[in-house]
Amino acid sequence: MSTATRRTPAATSKRRILIVDDELPMAEMLTDALAERGYDAVPMGSSLQAAKLLESEPFDALVTDLRMPQLDGLELLALSRRVTPDRPVIIMTAFSAVDSAVESIRRGAFHYLTKPFKIEELALFLERAFEDATLRRESRSLKRAIKDRWSLDKLVGQSESMRRTYELAERVAASNAPVLITGETGTGKGVLARAIHAESARAAGPFVTVNCAALPENLLESELFGHVKGAFTGASSHRVGLFEEAEHGTCFLDEIGELSLPLQAKLLGVLEHGVVRAVGSNREREIDVRVIAATHRDLRARVTAGAFREDLMYRLEVVTIELPALRQRRQDIPVLLEHFLAAAKSRHPDSPVQRFGDDAIKRLLEHSWPGNVRELEHLVERAVLLGRAAEVALAELPVSLEHKPDTGIQFGNTVLPLREMQRRYVAWAFAQLGERKLLTAEKLGIDDKTFAKWLARTPDHG
Repeated sequence: MSTATRRTPAATSKRRILIVDDELPMAEMLTDALAERGYDAVPMGSSLQAAKLLESEPFDALVTDLRMPQLDGLELLALSRRVTPDRPVIIMTAFSAVDSAVESIRRGAFHYLTKPFKIEELALFLERAFEDATLRRESRSLKRAIKDRWSLDKLVGQSESMRRTYELAERVAASNAPVLITGETGTGKGVLARAIHAESARAAGPFVTVNCAALPENLLESELFGHVKGAFTGASSHRVGLFEEAEHGTCFLDEIGELSLPLQAKLLGVLEHGVVRAVGSNREREIDVRVIAATHRDLRARVTAGAFREDLMYRLEVVTIELPALRQRRQDIPVLLEHFLAAAKSRHPDSPVQRFGDDAIKRLLEHSWPGNVRELEHLVERAVLLGRAAEVALAELPVSLEHKPDTGIQFGNTVLPLREMQRRYVAWAFAQLGERKLLTAEKLGIDDKTFAKWLARTPDHG
């Protein structure tokens, strides 16, 4: 029976299935039964002719007998997977050949049916096969989309330190090991975490971000682990935690150094045993989640101060990636500037700004960048929004970028009291970090009240 006699113009949009059996009446019977269920089925009694059709015509699925002269079902399966890897294949077999049918599953068949079987069984497994193929295509498409947007090759920077960072991130992406990303605020830790996720086998899974410094302890515990109804006042229903929402994906714990000690203990359980327990529950649930953490703090100093668990630190730093500060890779500023300018122009196409002037770029290269890459990105956004000419001039840069030629600590020729040395050092650090009080206090390891007191001290004269 020719292909042309079985196909009609109206059937071209239907699922097209090639049915192969050396007993042609069997193939034709299945064809008629599937046609009644809306399929465009083509019967074939010769496995050699079936092989030629598989190579020359499109089919959505192959249903083939296992034992046939010339080419058997396993050979047709191999041919089908070579020509169209995603095409589902269902094997038909006699009971005595079940072992060979099981082998077909190992080689990539979707399912096998033992003769005699009901047509409803075949129709059911065909629908399941098509659903599975659709999910696989969508998963690949999603992975490609994620990789196109977030992959490591989308990160900007050509300096030696950034090349080392990319190389390490690429190597660790393929594993499920926890990763700790360190670096100053604004260096791009979150962007790097997303890129590692996009390069991993979990790319099609969720990427869930948790800022550990943004919520108080009681709310953060519920956010991370979920809660059961009645666990606390206001818990009127069961809530799934963010770890469970990240199932088969990645949970990014930003500012991990701010996590309280009780929550650190619960996080250790996630990393060691792969389980979570909702607030108010006495049951643990297994999860499959990769953890990437980030911090701008020195975790070892936090451990020494008793603010961070040493065992958790060791668990998190299986692989540590340190992102350099922007002032440590100034050669990347021009390429970052170009990247952020193009992105800002796409968001604000009516802006006349096309470039930064030479004097403005020189000032950008001299700036200490206490806010790192994030500060540069915001500066470019501001310039594109407010610019009135094609070129951003030096005078249009923010006041915070005013050149301070004298950035050293001045002592003169006099031996100074320690209090005055302390005051001058604090003032110097304050200027170096863009006059940002909280950041300077943090870098100096003091609280904001102590910082204000030291900075306000009257200079000693003696």
